[in-house]
Amino acid sequence: MGFDMVLRDHLSAAVRRHGRRPALVADGRTWSYAELEQMSRAVAGHLQACGTGPGDPVAVILRNGVEYVVADLAITLLGAAKVPVNLMLSADEQAYAVADSGARVCLVEADRLDSVHAARALGADPRVIVRGGGSGPGTWEEVITHAPLTAEPAVPPGARALIMYTGGTTGRPKGVVHTQRGIAANLLSHLIEMELVAEDVLLLTSPLPHSAGFLLQAALTKGALVIVEEGFETAAVLDRIHRDGVSYLFLVPTMIYRLLDALTERPETETGTVRTILYGAAPIAVERLEQGLRIFGQVFMQLYAQSEAPNFLTRLRRDDHQLDHAAHRLSSCGQAVAMARVEVHGTDGSVCGPGEVGEIVAHTPYTMEGYLNRAAETAEALRDGWLHTGDLGRLDEDGYLYLVDRKKDMIITGGLNVYSAEVEQALARLPGVREVAVTGVPHPDWGEAVIAFVVPDGPGTGAGEIMSAAREVLTAYKRPKEVVLVESLPVTAVGKVDKKKLRQVRAGG
Repeated sequence: MGFDMVLRDHLSAAVRRHGRRPALVADGRTWSYAELEQMSRAVAGHLQACGTGPGDPVAVILRNGVEYVVADLAITLLGAAKVPVNLMLSADEQAYAVADSGARVCLVEADRLDSVHAARALGADPRVIVRGGGSGPGTWEEVITHAPLTAEPAVPPGARALIMYTGGTTGRPKGVVHTQRGIAANLLSHLIEMELVAEDVLLLTSPLPHSAGFLLQAALTKGALVIVEEGFETAAVLDRIHRDGVSYLFLVPTMIYRLLDALTERPETETGTVRTILYGAAPIAVERLEQGLRIFGQVFMQLYAQSEAPNFLTRLRRDDHQLDHAAHRLSSCGQAVAMARVEVHGTDGSVCGPGEVGEIVAHTPYTMEGYLNRAAETAEALRDGWLHTGDLGRLDEDGYLYLVDRKKDMIITGGLNVYSAEVEQALARLPGVREVAVTGVPHPDWGEAVIAFVVPDGPGTGAGEIMSAAREVLTAYKRPKEVVLVESLPVTAVGKVDKKKLRQVRAGG
């Protein structure tokens, strides 16, 4: 069978197998695997009655909750193509995803119907299922009472399984298309790399349309208990850990920082059940990671990937997270995972040697099929059998990958390359710096100037002090020419620092 399996072969079969085990905690109650299967079969029956079959796109604009999970499972049963749409996106961005994907059905929150109306103005005409819109026809309450799906349709391994829209910080988001074969292989990679066990209690607080959704599927396949929250709140997360025995968390660095700050103020808080903190999506400050190791112990695990090859291209294991030796490894994002090959290529396509900076490229059985209706951009990203990530990095002699920058975030000042991630790591070590993001802005003499946006650690820190301290840790051309103090760093819908918005803040200032 190999990778000619489809997602349903793993996920749906597992949900059926786990039966009455508790599966999901959301909205104040617990659902068993059997209950999730019953509801998902009803929704799948309705979708099939609407004409949905294998490969047909179904848009999901739902909050984190049982409805999202059930919709996901229903789409998997049919072998349809899920189009997950983040609620944090604007109505215009949501409408674009619905229209561009050609979604035939849209499961949507009642307060996001404007997005569907806007999609219709763009030429889309999806059937609509509304959550929170009462109990009449076309509502979630009506759909989950539908006659259940009985005969599962044959699903070709090459059928589309997922159309996942990128963040769109550099223009209209691209629809990343994955096949059933690829997504089934990706699930297997998650099961290998996450080190989940059936006894784990996984807490997810980030949007399910992105990385967290893949982790959810892996946990359900394994038979674990998943707690889903609509968003991240520090106090609520600590309460969950203490009250519900959370053993596994997925966090982006900003979430980790909030937990560490809270635990510094409340050191008596019990966190002993935490076995794994999986993190990724953005660079983490080494000093904060070291703080986390002192507080939580050796529980951290990092992932690196992108939507084009979800979640796992490299992994920094728990045993790589050590305070006593090889501290430089904490700035790495790990080694290639079992189901991926990762190299660094120069501009001429040659393989870079250890320590040489180039573009990170990867080869996996779960690389995207391509960008929807974007042949030229697909050809640019998928060359010679390799996914070209657009990330710059270097490999050491042991195969550990170190991210240097996004290609588009590299700053060229006076003809010299400045990697923003390197400057951020240096500034993050300075006293008075709580968080920092670095970007370039146009400059008439140097081409670009280095600008640092700093969240100060207390009211006594000034921009001048930070610029002075930077002289001790950075060479002249890498030093920020300006430090802008901000209350917080804006983030995108997937938890990454939004440097486009920061540049707009600077321009507006």
